[in-house]
Amino acid sequence: MAADGTGGDDPGWPGGTVMSRLPAALAGELLRLGTPKACPAGTVLLHQGEPSKHVFLLGHGKQPQLACVKVTAAARNGTESLLGIRISGDLVGEMGVLREGPRSATVTTCRAMTVHWIALEHFRLFLQRREEAWRVVCHMIADRLDWANRRRLDFAGYDTAVRLARVLLELAVDHGTPGEAGVRLGIQLSQPEFGKLIGAGRDAIQLAVRQLKDRNYIACRYRTVTILDPNGLATFADPG
Repeated sequence: MAADGTGGDDPGWPGGTVMSRLPAALAGELLRLGTPKACPAGTVLLHQGEPSKHVFLLGHGKQPQLACVKVTAAARNGTESLLGIRISGDLVGEMGVLREGPRSATVTTCRAMTVHWIALEHFRLFLQRREEAWRVVCHMIADRLDWANRRRLDFAGYDTAVRLARVLLELAVDHGTPGEAGVRLGIQLSQPEFGKLIGAGRDAIQLAVRQLKDRNYIACRYRTVTILDPNGLATFADPG
């Protein structure tokens, strides 16, 4: 799943990412626009509020792991929210470039990985001359807006345990790896980070995790979640 590759048809690019959606020729062209850079875990690629001068295409992490970054934003009162997770084959920083405004979020690497730095003008010219690439990027942005809207609706309509179940199922679809014990999420998040993702405090997210573990829906081991009973979790996540 995370093997190196340079085209949209390469199975190394996870499904749903920009690189997986682009035809091989366009994916290779986009990759060649970038300057590769090795980054250790904890590297801040983009800072909220800074000018938008480039985008990053996320390359691969140390095998067999995917590259993974966290997208966070802080309110004026200092409260931080986790807006999403991006993986190998995704773009980050494109919103600020397209709307010619400051960065709306901070992007930080979760593990050692390679990123490809693409200058603002080169990225824009690529989209101008490659209409199909522009459509793919628009589709990606629409998908991210849908994700954000689902989180808002979940916050208004469900308690913390159900919100956690719903986001775990979505993450499993996007990043999960089937195994003998169940579906293991391909990303690593702490309990507080899951809380930030669904708008829950530390105590609330701990209680929600305990509820799902007590029902044998999930198992947790140091920032790794395995869904033991996907059908049971799905039923719990849709109380009707």
